[in-house]
Amino acid sequence: MLATAALILDWLGIVVFAITGGLVASRKEMDIVGFALLASVTGIGGGTIRDLLLGLTPVFWVRTPAYLLVCVLAGVVTFFLAHHFSARMRLLLWLDAVGLAVFTVTGARVAMDSGAGATIAIAMGVATAIFGGVIRDVLGAESPVILRREIYVTAALAGAMAYVGLRSYAGLGDVAIAIGFAVALAIRAAALAYDLSLPRYRATGTG
Repeated sequence: MLATAALILDWLGIVVFAITGGLVASRKEMDIVGFALLASVTGIGGGTIRDLLLGLTPVFWVRTPAYLLVCVLAGVVTFFLAHHFSARMRLLLWLDAVGLAVFTVTGARVAMDSGAGATIAIAMGVATAIFGGVIRDVLGAESPVILRREIYVTAALAGAMAYVGLRSYAGLGDVAIAIGFAVALAIRAAALAYDLSLPRYRATGTG
């Protein structure tokens, strides 16, 4: 049951993040190849970095090329449908929030399944959740979301900690996945809905 839930979430995250890559391409008025490229690097980027850091080679999409093909397909479909969404930036942010929550728990799960300890599993959950979006924003000439006044990394960190803690110390499986996902999504959604942000550093002297 745990493996099935994790697999479903993994595919959901891939598709959702790939669509966000396509939406960024639409904002930049790229051609269909640009859509496919941004969709692909967004969908598989975070997981690729995770696998390389954990020494899991070949990386997941090389072992299962269907992940890459689905990303390309999502980009192509978005190329033809993106014009139907007038508020594309808002849609992008909400889809990104779902992708963040999904990859937070799937990234941490892969790390734990590979034998990583709690600290590394949490770090890999965060890395998987954020780096696909970072690559997307850099290639799309957007300000990376982690550098904006956004509660983003914090949401991933909280979700990863919830998942790893419940799995490691409470022995939970599917419940840990569900709660970790819900924690990350709830925090990110609250930040979007209420324009929340962490306190910023402000210099108080002239140095």
